[in-house]
Amino acid sequence: MTDAEPIPRCARIVLLGMMGSGKSSVGRALAESTGWPFVDNDALVLRATGRTARELLATDGQSAMRAAESAALRAGAALDPPSIVATAAGTVLDPADRAVIRGSGFVVWLTAPAEVLAGRAAGAVHRPWLDEDPIGWFRAALEERAPLYGEIADLEIDTNAMDPAEGADAILRACSALAPATIET
Repeated sequence: MTDAEPIPRCARIVLLGMMGSGKSSVGRALAESTGWPFVDNDALVLRATGRTARELLATDGQSAMRAAESAALRAGAALDPPSIVATAAGTVLDPADRAVIRGSGFVVWLTAPAEVLAGRAAGAVHRPWLDEDPIGWFRAALEERAPLYGEIADLEIDTNAMDPAEGADAILRACSALAPATIET
């Protein structure tokens, strides 16, 4: 496929949402269902920099970590379709990153309440802002980010109400309704 050819909308599924929303687990379930490759932002950051997001944050600061996450997003968006890409939660804050996400494929926003996200993210030591008041941090972050996620998402799924396989099935049903030929395995 050349750069000039548009990819079918569901030939690349882009998962976005807060840390703990289920991007990795739903992405793996989608990969298992479709046979498509799945890449997680954390793996792309490590591949590109040789360091984890946690290491980048500790040694170079938040701006370096965010820059690496943006670069990882672009690497994921450049993968040949079909593919499944999980983004870093904070990439949605950058207008250029939102444009990349929006133009990369079928965008699925995975959601859950702040209390659930905080519980799932417990022990995420690479995010020091969660140390003092994780629920408060998630509430504030959701307030800021939810409109941005909603602006670019094709589909919203509440992962609090379903397991990863059910989330994957919901995404595949939505893609089937949109363009049946694009999700054949």
